[in-house]
Amino acid sequence: MTAPPSGRQYELTSGRQRAVVVERGAGLREYEAGGLPIIDGYGRDDEDGSSRGDLLLPWPNRVAGAAYRFAGHENRLAVNEPRTGCAIHGLTRARSWRLLDVATAKVTLALDLLPEEGYPFHLGLVATYALDERGLTVGVIATNLGDRSCPFGAGSHPYVRVGGGVIDDAWLRLPAAATLEADDRGIPTGETHPVAGTDLDFRDPRPIGSLVLDTAFTGLGPDDDGVTRISLTAPDGQRGVCVWMDGSHPYAMVYSGDTLAEADRRRRGLAIEPMTCAPDAFNSGAGLVVLQPGDEHSSTWGIAPL
Repeated sequence: MTAPPSGRQYELTSGRQRAVVVERGAGLREYEAGGLPIIDGYGRDDEDGSSRGDLLLPWPNRVAGAAYRFAGHENRLAVNEPRTGCAIHGLTRARSWRLLDVATAKVTLALDLLPEEGYPFHLGLVATYALDERGLTVGVIATNLGDRSCPFGAGSHPYVRVGGGVIDDAWLRLPAAATLEADDRGIPTGETHPVAGTDLDFRDPRPIGSLVLDTAFTGLGPDDDGVTRISLTAPDGQRGVCVWMDGSHPYAMVYSGDTLAEADRRRRGLAIEPMTCAPDAFNSGAGLVVLQPGDEHSSTWGIAPL
C-alpha cells in the first residue's frame, strides 16, 4: 500500500470519539464523535490543503515581507504566500515528526527544529494529543535548545463544523472584545477596534450569516477557570463544538474559508485558530514569546463536542 502524503497515521479512540493525528506536521487529520465529523479535515490519500489541522510553529499566521529583525540581526524567510509576499504559518507543517509515545487515546510526537536560513535558532518541539470524556486536548511544548534567545509563537488551524452544509446558519459565540485592524495582506496595522456595535460582535451567540471572516480577535474573555471557549452551534441547537484555549493564547484567528482554492470547500468549516501571539508578531512584538537558552513554553488548547 502506498504511504499517504501525511505519513504515518495515529488513530486515537475514546468511547464514541475517534481522532487521527499524522506524522507530517503532527497535524490533526480527522476528529469525530458518535460517527459525526467535528472538524472539516481531509482524507487519508489527500494533502492537508489550506493548513487543515496543522500546528503553526514557530509562528502562526504571517510574517510581513517574510523578513524580521531580532536581537540586532536581519532575518529573511522564504516567501510561501506569493499573493502577499509573506511567510505564513511557520516551518513545521511539512516536516516529519518522530513518535515518542502512543496509546489507545493519546499520542506524543516530537521535532528537533535545527537552525536554518531565516530562523537561525534551535528548538525542541513536543506535541501531545489526548482524547477523554471531555473531548480532544492538544498540548505543545517548545524548548530553546540553542545558546541565544529566540522568538517564538504557536498556533493551530482546525476547521470545525456542525453539519454537512455551509456555516452560514450556524450560531457563533466568540467572547472577544476587540479585533486587530489589518491591511490587504492580513498584516495588523497596530490599531485595535472594539467589536461593540459592529457585525464582528459575537459575545452573545448569533448566526454567522454571509459574513466573511478572516479576522484576528483579542481581548478574549475567559471563563472562571481561565479558559476561553469559542463555540459553534447548529441552528436547531442539537449539535455544537467548542474550541477552547488556555491563558497562553491571547489571540484567536477566525476564518470562514471564502478564499480557499478549493471552491467546494469554502464555508464548509470555520477555522478557529488559537494563537499565542498576533499575526506578524516577529515584527510587531505583539504577544511574542522570547525564549532564553533552556527556556520552555507550554500552551494547551482543545476541541470539545457540545
